[in-house]
Amino acid sequence: IADRREGIGVCGWILVSLSFLLVIITFPISIWACIKVVREYERAVVFRLGRILSKKAKGPGMVLVLPCTDTFVKVDLRTVTCKIPPLEILTRDAVTAQVDGVVHYRIHSAVSAVANVTDVHSATLLLAQTALRKVLGTQSLAQLLADREEIAHSIQATLDSAMEQWGVKVARVEVKDIRIPVAMQRAMAAEAEASQEKKAKVVAAEGEMNASKALQKASMVLAESPAGLPLRYLQTLTAVAAQNNSTIVFPLPINMFGSLGQKSTGG
Repeated sequence: IADRREGIGVCGWILVSLSFLLVIITFPISIWACIKVVREYERAVVFRLGRILSKKAKGPGMVLVLPCTDTFVKVDLRTVTCKIPPLEILTRDAVTAQVDGVVHYRIHSAVSAVANVTDVHSATLLLAQTALRKVLGTQSLAQLLADREEIAHSIQATLDSAMEQWGVKVARVEVKDIRIPVAMQRAMAAEAEASQEKKAKVVAAEGEMNASKALQKASMVLAESPAGLPLRYLQTLTAVAAQNNSTIVFPLPINMFGSLGQKSTGG
């Protein structure tokens, strides 16, 4: 609102004086109609002959209102929770999704909220819907699912810049739920399953490679120590006996098979 310096004029002062005179004549009955109580979380914007009195809100406490010339509007300064209904949006990668959210805001300037906008709560809801659709339309589906906090901060900055002249301060914006079509959910699930299978195969291949390298090193150690192979036989027998006692294993030296092969070749 403009900060105008002109007063209410001569006629205005005459009407105000008549109102004071009426209050004095009908005192103390009129005092109950003139005194208004404003709570701690409220502010009263008083209009005298259509002009905002002192260009600022009154309260908390008692506020004097003259009959016939003064009217007042109470404004609640507590935080308001505004639920954004589900909106169908089209993301940057041409995916249709339903998104809803919550906006927490409060009025910090009662005069601006009364004088600059007809219904501040309805205007805030409509502006929040527009900002939500505008910001989410520039994001891809992956960004929409992963970067909710950044998107919420972007929406909050957009609302703050637009509602500053309304005397409204946005405290927090939250993107609650994102719903995508069932076909898209199945496609994303199949893609995630294929990605997990790919990772599992890569991990299994790396494990086999590491195991083969470990076996190669173990064979080199056993080749350097002839007594290591019988000890390995005994360890294998202990492991098999612990698992299944009905199994009987007879270890045979490897060189015995080599000598048998040489005799069969010579015969």
